[in-house]
Amino acid sequence: MESPINITPDTWLQRAIREPLTHFLILGALIFAADALFLSVRGDPQEIVITKETYAEARGAFVAGMKREPTAAELKVLTDRWVDNEVLFREGLALGMDRGDQAMKDRVVFKVLTAAQSGLALPKIDDAGLQKWFESRRDQYDLPARYSFEEAVLSTSDSTPEKLKNFVTALNAQQAPELESSLRIFKDRPKPNLDQSYGVAFAEALAKQTMGTWVVLQTQEGYRAIRLTALTPGREVSYDELKERVYTDWKEFTSSQLTKNAIREIAKKYRIRDEGKNS
Repeated sequence: MESPINITPDTWLQRAIREPLTHFLILGALIFAADALFLSVRGDPQEIVITKETYAEARGAFVAGMKREPTAAELKVLTDRWVDNEVLFREGLALGMDRGDQAMKDRVVFKVLTAAQSGLALPKIDDAGLQKWFESRRDQYDLPARYSFEEAVLSTSDSTPEKLKNFVTALNAQQAPELESSLRIFKDRPKPNLDQSYGVAFAEALAKQTMGTWVVLQTQEGYRAIRLTALTPGREVSYDELKERVYTDWKEFTSSQLTKNAIREIAKKYRIRDEGKNS
């Protein structure tokens, strides 16, 4: 199963996007890194400074795509990616790879990346090793429970638990409720999506509800009027079902790790100073 790594700029982007992190986070990191690459101010060529502006650029790229503030872990992924690209760019300048390329500095990053990867090769892995890798990441492969439900959104912002309780009582009795509302319909929402949007406790409580009955459930943003309309239980998948996919994922993950390690080795030449972390 051994295969050498030969990554062109296009395939490198594809692999970066398919890493086991949120797709936007990686894509946003790349966009942010490209922007910051042009905007950063460089002093000592052997010193990389993560400034307050770097963090602001990272937050801006994330918020623009995700419509929320990044967590500390997500912000670290973005700034780590910026440092990786800065290291590759500095190395390209040191090797003279920027000659004739002043208007397209990002191409320098790809040139250095290709050079760094040229000597890398995937380690050997047998079927038992691949299955062990699969089992350690089973949460990425098992099929999650899926929920279909409706949410009645009250027209008033003053939706206390007591008002919601009276509201759903009227709905269940097929009576006209006193409060006006609009209906939101959700189809086949996977549990991880609900965990993120509404909270883990909400998803667990929703699974226990009687189908077709309006109830008041608490979310991480307050109480909601909810009616469960369908529930598809989750299912564990077997290694044999997904063997080809698992091998592809392992190759991409291992290639990514080897690439990161190669960049970290190059980064040892530089002093990386973080001025914006606690700002």
